[in-house]
Amino acid sequence: MESSLPVAERPRRPEWMKVRAPSADGRYFDVKKLLHGLSLNTVCEEARCPNISECWGRGTATFQILGETCTRACRYCFVHSGRPESAPDALEPLRVGQAAAQMGLKHVVVTSVDRDDVPDRGASHFAATIRAIKAKLPQASVEVLTPDFLGVEEEALRTVLAARPEVFNHNIETVRRLHRNMRGAKASYDMALWLLGRAKELADYPVLTKSGIIVGLGETNVEVVETMRDLRAHEVDVVTIGQYLQPSSKHVQIDRWVHPDEFRWLREQGEALGFGSVFAGPLVRSSYRADEQRHAAATGRGALAY
Repeated sequence: MESSLPVAERPRRPEWMKVRAPSADGRYFDVKKLLHGLSLNTVCEEARCPNISECWGRGTATFQILGETCTRACRYCFVHSGRPESAPDALEPLRVGQAAAQMGLKHVVVTSVDRDDVPDRGASHFAATIRAIKAKLPQASVEVLTPDFLGVEEEALRTVLAARPEVFNHNIETVRRLHRNMRGAKASYDMALWLLGRAKELADYPVLTKSGIIVGLGETNVEVVETMRDLRAHEVDVVTIGQYLQPSSKHVQIDRWVHPDEFRWLREQGEALGFGSVFAGPLVRSSYRADEQRHAAATGRGALAY
């Protein structure tokens, strides 16, 4: 539900939501120069991620393939939406592989915009990117955060999984009650669950499945737990839960700032439901410290809060 509070009455950003500026003693500027030099997009920049200084400073980034323009217009997302002007760049997967190798990544995260204008919805581009990364970095693990592949879900899943990413991620984003309002008529809460469960069924290797939830859009904590229960019913291994940040005045208003104590409670609920890893915290995003998320699930380290 969109908040009706006037600007003066909206809750101010609390202390726990403050982030640090880029530091000259990290790798931030090196990463920025490399990515821009290879004409690569990252969700870090395109979605105004609050963790960009920390992640780029650590020498990591989340690659965004298939261009800058998304064919959807989710009410909470800052990524540019509209009609893409060109087909996917056939050389982009090679550049992603090159960048990942130059950065020395051990775990590479790749996401994309929605491309409803492309017949396979970008599935073959995902597969080509995974193969390019593995060719350059044979020892690295690859995580893909995919769109819903509307209308070609089964075929697209087979294409992506044939390239054998170690982690398959599709974000459910919000609770059932708010899903259609926030994501639009094309998106489906039940299809998101189906996609995650079907990925597990189709993979002929032990793929880790993962999903993310945004809080502060008008949901209740009870509804978040229900969403986690739905994800576990579809054998999802890893869940992330983070605070919504309104990226501009044109996007849905923030409903509330979720207190760190509530994130801890949600983490505990997720752990009780049996997730291999639960990352819950104000600044947590789906790809935030994704290498640690995978390691926690693989080693039984369990639930973590940030």
